[in-house]
Amino acid sequence: MTDRAFQQCINPSCAATYPVSEVHVACRACGALLDIKYNWDRLPVPKSLNYFEHRWNTKGTGTQGRVDFSGVWRFREMLPFFRTDDDIVTIGEGRTMLQQADLLARQLGMKPGTTLLQYEGLNPSGSFKDNGMTAAFTHAKMVGAKKVACASTGNTSASLAMFASLSEIQGVVFIGSGKIAFGKLSQALDYGALTLQITGDFDDCLRRVRQIAVDVPKLGIYLMNSVNPFRLEGQKSIMYRVLEARGWEPPDWVIVPGGNMGNCSAFGKAFAEMRELGLIKKVPRLAVINAAGANTLHRLYNEQGVRWNGGKYDTQKVGAHYTWMNEQNWQAHTVASAIEIGRPVNLPKALRALDVMDGVVREVSDEEILEARALVGRYGFGCEPASGASVAGLQKLLAEQVISPSDTVVCILTGHELKDPNVTVKYHTGIDMKSVQDLAPKVEPHGKLSNRPIPVADDLEAIVKAMGGDASMIQGIKVEAGKTSVPVGEY
Repeated sequence: MTDRAFQQCINPSCAATYPVSEVHVACRACGALLDIKYNWDRLPVPKSLNYFEHRWNTKGTGTQGRVDFSGVWRFREMLPFFRTDDDIVTIGEGRTMLQQADLLARQLGMKPGTTLLQYEGLNPSGSFKDNGMTAAFTHAKMVGAKKVACASTGNTSASLAMFASLSEIQGVVFIGSGKIAFGKLSQALDYGALTLQITGDFDDCLRRVRQIAVDVPKLGIYLMNSVNPFRLEGQKSIMYRVLEARGWEPPDWVIVPGGNMGNCSAFGKAFAEMRELGLIKKVPRLAVINAAGANTLHRLYNEQGVRWNGGKYDTQKVGAHYTWMNEQNWQAHTVASAIEIGRPVNLPKALRALDVMDGVVREVSDEEILEARALVGRYGFGCEPASGASVAGLQKLLAEQVISPSDTVVCILTGHELKDPNVTVKYHTGIDMKSVQDLAPKVEPHGKLSNRPIPVADDLEAIVKAMGGDASMIQGIKVEAGKTSVPVGEY
């Protein structure tokens, strides 16, 4: 394709391409995930990473100043899918920091200056999701979207709802009937998103919202989960900021929690592109940390040996694992609700990132997550439980001597501790304030702007009606309980 930017299927046996001006949940030809690709020879590519500092030192006004304030779009040459700066939707996301944590390093047995925390809880909605949401909303604006939706364990819904309210676009969020933290739920409600609590877990919600985006076009849903490749373009910027803070020198390791696998997928793409462009000589190693109760990647990667293999990964093993999950009625369960995901939609891209970055995968228990999260808090950086998985993973890899005490390690802290205060209070006091399990109204709210969640069965017609549609919108669609026409990650 001759366009400067385009969408391309990641399945090497297909490699179908689509213009950026089109909206796709997956490849129309084979159902695989899509990438955003660039014809770099048609773009003004920086000759070195120092270029960015030169541009920043030339202070801009108006649109340029607004865009440069964003910690995502100040690196816009690395995600140039937009037409002009006027397309960009930004709320000042990405103004985050890389903190040298020597007190934590000493406690862990690392040498001074080696342990760094990339604190994404400083984003406007309190989590890393804003990095991706700004890019996805930019694309939504480009294609004229009027309604956006996501499935969420909490952070995605909060970020979507914030951007939607500021963009005057209707936001719809699907949450499961399992756990969702009060801090995250309160954001989606306060920002005015239509909140549907679907019977089931996150995987059920994502299955349904993908089905509605594909099969019910009359609702006009633009999907905002990280299956949307534009989301991952924004999340690449986390690595650009890490390099910026280190004088453009890559660390030895990047450690990240693994839930839906959007971050690790974005990081792998960022470093692959920078290496292709000659902007870096060294690619750091990647460690993806699963919670033991949500360990699909760990099981497939470490126990069954599934690898990227040039894009020809073993889909039979992946499919067999998901079949086993269905037969056993196995669902993800962990205190780290942000990574409580059993069917990570970006599994293929995560395998690719592990290949690009010579990565490893580990699982850690809830106890290890809670202790690591508390350790981070003790030294001044409160984080949500999922973030604790990064530090717990560092502890495990140190004990295994995979990581050396002299290695430079960046642990990604994905969200603010106020996202899930119940976990913190229970850890320190033993008192369980309970996460939200049942949102059926017990007391009629009295606020003039009250935005009550709507409990809905895992049923396509019921969900469509809750979204303002009617049965005519799904005529001709085969509806089976627990199934949709949408693939779950295999080619």
